[in-house]
Amino acid sequence: MKDSKDRLEALRAEIERRNPAQPEFHQAVREVLETLAPVFTSRPEYADPAVALVERLTEPERQILFRVPWQDDRGRVHVNRGYRVEFNSALGPYKGGLRFHPSVDIGVVKFLGFEQIFKNALTGLGIGGGKGGSDFDPHGRSDAEVMRFCQSFMTELHRHIGEHTDVPAGDIGVGGREIGYLFGQYRRITNRWEAGVLTGKGQGWGGSAIRPQATGYGSVLFAAEMLKVRGESLDGLTAVVSGSGNVALYTIEKLQQLGANALTCSDSQGYVVDDKGIDLALLQQIKEVERGRVSDYAVRRGSSARFVPGGRVWEVPADIAFPSATQNELHAQDARTLVAGGVKAVSEGANMPTTPEAVRILQEAGVAFGPGKAANAGGVAVSALEMSQNAGRVAWSAQRVEDELAGIMRSIHDVAHETAERYGAPGDYVTGANIAGFERVADAMLAQGVI
Repeated sequence: MKDSKDRLEALRAEIERRNPAQPEFHQAVREVLETLAPVFTSRPEYADPAVALVERLTEPERQILFRVPWQDDRGRVHVNRGYRVEFNSALGPYKGGLRFHPSVDIGVVKFLGFEQIFKNALTGLGIGGGKGGSDFDPHGRSDAEVMRFCQSFMTELHRHIGEHTDVPAGDIGVGGREIGYLFGQYRRITNRWEAGVLTGKGQGWGGSAIRPQATGYGSVLFAAEMLKVRGESLDGLTAVVSGSGNVALYTIEKLQQLGANALTCSDSQGYVVDDKGIDLALLQQIKEVERGRVSDYAVRRGSSARFVPGGRVWEVPADIAFPSATQNELHAQDARTLVAGGVKAVSEGANMPTTPEAVRILQEAGVAFGPGKAANAGGVAVSALEMSQNAGRVAWSAQRVEDELAGIMRSIHDVAHETAERYGAPGDYVTGANIAGFERVADAMLAQGVI
């Protein structure tokens, strides 16, 4: 075990040396490597230096960086950067979203792509890991400006993707509008109706039912499974949810369907707490139709809701918590606050939203913790189901897709739970998810040779 730990520590140091100034990628790799020592002890073929399996797994198969010039409504030309990291295709075509946000850089895309390898492996659906995006910010831009940017972005990206090669989807800043513009440009350039090249499409032209809801729904379903192991259910519990985008909205919806009461939502300006529980219809009207702020919700909701500028949702006592906004949003002090407030479970709806120290604090306090690569896999799972529907040129009913999603989330929970127990870490879903995902990818890589 000591030799394995020493080798993994040396590998981590080498990865950080070769990938400078990429803290999110370093964090994602470190979190996985820290859990793999017992695997190397029981499966020495994974640790064989001659095979260099982990070295290959942590190096993307392909990294694409390109210029995205576009023109705003005043005729001014802007230049953004576009990225696509095709990380690992041992289990299937690269699969992962596109993120349009000013924070996007190569380190962020690599962290997301690395996480995606294990998340996709856990679904059992035969998809590899990738991610992409741009530092373009769609907020405040007209539909025409967003269309021109997306067309320019796809003009370069189209040569690197395809239903059997790389299948992007949406992420932060990339919703149905953006996917539509991207797909239209891909179709125009290639002269192909290749529905399976992008997921998250509109239901009338190749999209899947439940895809917009899938990540939020899946996060709640995973939380329900963690509670079930402890002999509890969501019914009657209170929840804090961060964010107010797609994931947060449908996390709130599924919580309400299962009898829990979501008390909060947030954006970059602060958070809202609603003592009666979030009015989902009002929040959707403000965020999805009017593209407003959560502070508008507090004004229109009335006396039960208040807006806390610059505050953190974790200040609100609740039974369960759903970090659903962005990476590293839940810090160590937030974890202590949640524990003091009596939280029973935390389920990550975003990618790596909880810092490593915060994870440790929650686990040491006995809180059931669902890591993003397991808990938020619902989105990519339904994306893969969309690919299946596209391949057969069929459209499944919403009920069938939701039933499939529930089964996949239950399977992800069970394999993470059972793997953690098998490696002597009962109840540790971080270890279980990392090892289960790693074993599936590693076995495929060993079988396919040194490529």
